[in-house]
Amino acid sequence: MTAGIPRPHIDTSKPHPARVYDWLLGGKDNYPVDQQVGETLPEEARGNAARNRAFMHRAAAWLAKSGVDQYLDIGTGIPTEPNLHQIVQAITPSARIVYADNDPIVLRHAEALLTSTPGGATAFLHADVREPATILDRAGELLDLDRPVALSLIALLHFLPDDEDPYGVVRTLVDALPSGSFLLLSHGTADQHPELKQETETAYKKGAIPLRMRTRSEVEPFFEGLELVTPGLVFATEWYQEEPAPTQERSGFYVGVARVP
Repeated sequence: MTAGIPRPHIDTSKPHPARVYDWLLGGKDNYPVDQQVGETLPEEARGNAARNRAFMHRAAAWLAKSGVDQYLDIGTGIPTEPNLHQIVQAITPSARIVYADNDPIVLRHAEALLTSTPGGATAFLHADVREPATILDRAGELLDLDRPVALSLIALLHFLPDDEDPYGVVRTLVDALPSGSFLLLSHGTADQHPELKQETETAYKKGAIPLRMRTRSEVEPFFEGLELVTPGLVFATEWYQEEPAPTQERSGFYVGVARVP
């Protein structure tokens, strides 16, 4: 199922966070405007993107092994294999996944996202996280929101400035999920790279992309009322459940997985 027809126009004159992230991960689905932003970011940005992606792989696999078989991934980004559904369905073939993103180019690649296992299902919504009620309503066409769902918000919320109420957006999404659901979240930070903060913010500002990196104390409220899974709210390379442990490197992301009580 692919929602969001007719297909919206892709504006190649303005950079988009999903396409900049694709460039950082070595992808090809980006434009010169996105490359220009990426090239002005600190060199460490590529490594941080890869470490954030690796965290998502580890966390999604752990959730699948823990029995979670429904996923709502908002801010999907451009397909970079393995995608969340490939990680999850390799463990739980019957899992159902809904992807949502506001970048039209992601819609163009929806076919890649929708290659599900025969027993499972995937869907894509062209939608914006700033409209959480709409996403929940449409996601409910594939997911059973009366059963546990893993809500994935990976490398997304630092693109929501404070005046767009990112905490309220997350609370609306989490409050709609039943007990036993999970929040899987990563958020950009300069806490381990304070010397790169200005350079990073300037690069995104030149591309007219809002960026609000947050400190640990500013990321913690996203998990308010939830039960953080060990090891808690940590840097991307510090979160794992199974050996081998990831290489302990500096990270530009705080990450956490928390259960809805």
